[in-house]
Amino acid sequence: MNIIVIGGGAAGYFGAIACAQANPEVQVTILEKSNKLLSKVKVSGGGRCNVTHHCFTPSVFAQHYPRGAKQLKEAFKAFGAAETVEWFERRGVKLKAEADGRMFPVTDNSQTIIDCLQRQAAHVSVSVKTGIAVERIVPHPDKEGYTLYLNNDKEVQADRVLICSGGSPKSQNYDWLRALGHTVQEPVPSLFTFNVPGSPLKELQGIAVPQARVRIAGQKLEYEGPLLITHWGYSGPAVLKLSAWGARLFHDMNYRFTALISWVHDQTEESLREHLQSYRQSHPKKVVTTNPFFGLPQRLWKTLTGIAGIAEETKWAELPAKNTNKLVEALLRMPVEVDGKTTFKEEFVTCGGVDLSEINTKTMESRLHPGLYFAGEVLDIDGITGGFNFQAAWTTGYLAGRAMASSIS
Repeated sequence: MNIIVIGGGAAGYFGAIACAQANPEVQVTILEKSNKLLSKVKVSGGGRCNVTHHCFTPSVFAQHYPRGAKQLKEAFKAFGAAETVEWFERRGVKLKAEADGRMFPVTDNSQTIIDCLQRQAAHVSVSVKTGIAVERIVPHPDKEGYTLYLNNDKEVQADRVLICSGGSPKSQNYDWLRALGHTVQEPVPSLFTFNVPGSPLKELQGIAVPQARVRIAGQKLEYEGPLLITHWGYSGPAVLKLSAWGARLFHDMNYRFTALISWVHDQTEESLREHLQSYRQSHPKKVVTTNPFFGLPQRLWKTLTGIAGIAEETKWAELPAKNTNKLVEALLRMPVEVDGKTTFKEEFVTCGGVDLSEINTKTMESRLHPGLYFAGEVLDIDGITGGFNFQAAWTTGYLAGRAMASSIS
């Protein structure tokens, strides 16, 4: 029996390995259209590979997916983060958790994960072919199986097919799946940074605040987390995760909107004013611009006081009420005009893909075509940054691989 896996990424490798391991009688072949295998694994996490997240409760883990949470909640009970950690450790790759929950190989090198997957694929006799693109899939009209038409004018027969072709920002790249009758939720970018051409903080590029809150004006959309000032605008987990939750909204707004940044995430306006007033009374002769509050970096504090119109040598006792009001605004809800986004090409994540209502998410089999399976980012599943997208790939690949193996007697 011949099984074809389309795509040599995380989901493709994991699905192929799971299938071959569960049923040694089948021949499993991975077809990858490029000449690079596991390319996202290679660049993920700055070359360290953020394998998963240190959260072993499926219902909690699933809350980190703007799309696919409901279906993944059940899937993670079958194969979640705990099983992923065990899978790699049983094959000699120990993972470690960092303070923010992200998990990496102890080597801090993504090649460790690539080598493990390729070694395991070879061990269970998975065949891997590169430079071969599948252009069309045609179900056999009178029997099980499919004919796959390739880019080299050849064709191949398959008893089962697992599609792990990844996400794409271009809608036309899903046309070959639409031709099978599948509905595709329009792809739009997720996990991107905010471009702010007129940012008053442009000169502070590289400065990070450990905990800030970013809110979108006029929307019920906000996120807290580390925030990084860049020369083009704003980045860091607070922005990246917010972009995932708001992916479709931001697309509809043409990536032009007002973001409100709170540099003092744990303060209300009342508590902030009380804090400023108390400090003013205790230290009337201290210079406002040289005494940062709340652990903010000195350069950031000085810029924010400048935005509030506070002259450099102004002492707290001399600070006018109108400048105090402006400082409160700058600290609590500094408005920035976002005009565009920046995505990192190698690590892009797409919101959109094959509609989950057409997939049996216990097995990842198509409800339209028996014997056709899907896994990874080709599906309308995406998570926030932190190892969640790889976990979705491992989980859906594993479920698909095992289901394919058991479907063949």
